[in-house]
Amino acid sequence: MVQLANQALDEVRRDYWNELRRADDQQAAKRFKDARWCLLKRPEKLTDEQAATLARIKAAGGEVSRAYTLKEAVRGIFEPGLSLEDVEILLKRLLSRLARCRLKPFIRLGKTIRKHRDGILAAIRLGINQGRTEAINNKVRLITRRAYGFHSAQAALALVLLTCGPISLHLPHELHTLGTG
Repeated sequence: MVQLANQALDEVRRDYWNELRRADDQQAAKRFKDARWCLLKRPEKLTDEQAATLARIKAAGGEVSRAYTLKEAVRGIFEPGLSLEDVEILLKRLLSRLARCRLKPFIRLGKTIRKHRDGILAAIRLGINQGRTEAINNKVRLITRRAYGFHSAQAALALVLLTCGPISLHLPHELHTLGTG
């Protein structure tokens, strides 16, 4: 959900940047282009310069500022310590805000969230997140990089399974017993 909100925010930001470029305000367009990372990062991870840029964007108001606020509202749903009831209330309010925001990417986001609402609530209720999946993904990428030069994909896959997967190893003398040798 947060990734989709980031993509929606980036779409709004890009549209505004293109407007500035078409209006022949190259200096403003150049200054605004550098705002991408301060909009997408978590507020607590911003550098002082990025925080100042974000403060200027918020002070200026407009679509980009509203999009940033909506993105942070989506992120807020996944804050630790919220009960399922709290999340349900926040989700209901968020969906209402997204439906009324008049920003096409966020209206689309609201429709997507509404479609997957039950799954989102189930994931929160069960405490499921993408942490493990992302960790395994990063391990597989690292192993694939290390496996560069292997003669077959099977060798790289074997290394991935050996490192990440619960596999059962059979000694060579056991293969005859299993009927595979």
